[in-house]
Order: sequence, then C-alpha cells, then structure tokens
Amino acid sequence: MRAEPTASGTSSGRPELSPVDGLARLSFLVHRMLELRAAEHELSMIQTRLLGILRDRRPTINELAALLALDKSSTSGLVDRAARRGLVVRDPSPTDGRAVHVSLTDHGRSLVDEAAARFESDVLALLDHLPAADRRELSTLVSRLLVAHAAEQQIDLFPGRDGGRAT
Repeated sequence: MRAEPTASGTSSGRPELSPVDGLARLSFLVHRMLELRAAEHELSMIQTRLLGILRDRRPTINELAALLALDKSSTSGLVDRAARRGLVVRDPSPTDGRAVHVSLTDHGRSLVDEAAARFESDVLALLDHLPAADRRELSTLVSRLLVAHAAEQQIDLFPGRDGGRAT
C-alpha cells in the first residue's frame, strides 16, 4: 500500500481517496472497532470470527475450517479453546457419525449478542456522518460486493433462507 493516500478532486472541490485507499482505511477503522469490542470479552479476532460465524449456523468442523480459511487442526484447536470457555459445544451430526456440528452455547450467544450490539452502535455512529440516502446506497453497494464474492467462493451468506442458496 502507498505511504500517501491517493486523492482526487470531486465536483464539490473536496479531496477524495481512491477506492483502494478508501476501502483499506475503512477496513482498518472497522477492524479496530471490532478489536476493541472483542478485547472487552478477552477474545482474539479469530475467536471473534468463529463466534460471528456461529451466530446463524451450525457448521461441521470441515465447513468451519473453510469459512475461517484455516486448516482442520487449527479449527479444532480454536473450537476446543472456545468450548473450554463455555462459548461453544460440539454435537454429533445426525447424518454423519464421524462429523460434529459446532454451535453457540447460551453463554456464547449472550456474549456474541452483547458484543454485536456494541459494535453495531460503533459502526452506526460512524455512519451518522453520512446522509440517510448515502447510508442506504452504501449498504446496497457493500451487499452487492459481498454477495458476489460469497457466490464466487461458494459461501452461503444466508443459511436457512431460499433453500440455502450460495449467495
């Protein structure tokens, strides 16, 4: 990444970051907000990702490894540590005797819901700098990008909806 942001003029005369610099800086800012909320619960970012994935699904260890982009042994260790904290449980798969599904415990769900609510508040405060129409447009554009990327990666962003389509 460049040391100095790439800026261009806009019709309003104000400088504007390039899409690459803007998205990178925004991702750093949002990541920092998430890190702060995770730290309040003594969670690493990978643990936070694990719990975030489990908010709306009960994947197998193999599915979880793919979603986290980790190998199976790293994912198993991550799940073991979360289980020791009482945040997740492993349940036998009803269809495959060798597989287990991972899900949040009540304690894990409570922690995730609290952290998510505080993180949402942080992000909404940031978005308050934009007019309502811009916030709606940003939501539409971000959704379009993430849905397209998920489809390319065969990741189901909406488990349980529309027959589990991979979008």
